[in-house]
Amino acid sequence: MKLVIHGKNIEITDAIRDYVHQKIEKAVSHFQNITNEVDVHLSVARNPRINPRQAAEVTIYANGNVIRAEESSENLYASIDLVADKIARQLRKYKERRHDKKTQSQPTNEVVVPQPVVADLIGDRTPELPNEIVRTKYFSMPPMTVTEALEQLQLVGHDFYMFLNSETGEINVIYERNHGGYGVIQPRHNNGHTNGHSNGKNGKTANANFVISEKPFLAK
Repeated sequence: MKLVIHGKNIEITDAIRDYVHQKIEKAVSHFQNITNEVDVHLSVARNPRINPRQAAEVTIYANGNVIRAEESSENLYASIDLVADKIARQLRKYKERRHDKKTQSQPTNEVVVPQPVVADLIGDRTPELPNEIVRTKYFSMPPMTVTEALEQLQLVGHDFYMFLNSETGEINVIYERNHGGYGVIQPRHNNGHTNGHSNGKNGKTANANFVISEKPFLAK
């Protein structure tokens, strides 16, 4: 198993490195057969207004899937303890789901009722981009269904998850709605149609537009 440690605003001393190896390796010890690489990111906020200030983030690459956990506290060692416990729970949940899929005797088809598409995502707001890109991440994007993307969203702990839709071959984003449930953001094609819906006058639209498809996904 490959374990990589990164630091931001902090020096990774031998003591910190040994502690990370001890805690994280113990957390994943029962999941070595599915764990390919572990990425640990430690950071200390320079802004004194940010509380708690010391964070530990763990990202695990397991057979093409990404499992993530993050914790913060006033003490870096305490943050490492917390994130090690959390990533162990995430791994256990992931392994249980894999086992459940293998033991299912017959596949079941879930009927999804399409909901009205939101044509305008911005409204009267002015889109703004952040002044500075503070971090860049790269990850593989194997094709998957919307249901599989939902499972990944629950594993990484983010509010959204970008994926390559295996049914359409397009990049989609699944996200958690503020009022419950999940939505999917899909690209709108030049012909002005996505899933049978049109947008605007004469069905024309710009190729940079996106639509939201809100579906009644249920978390397991």
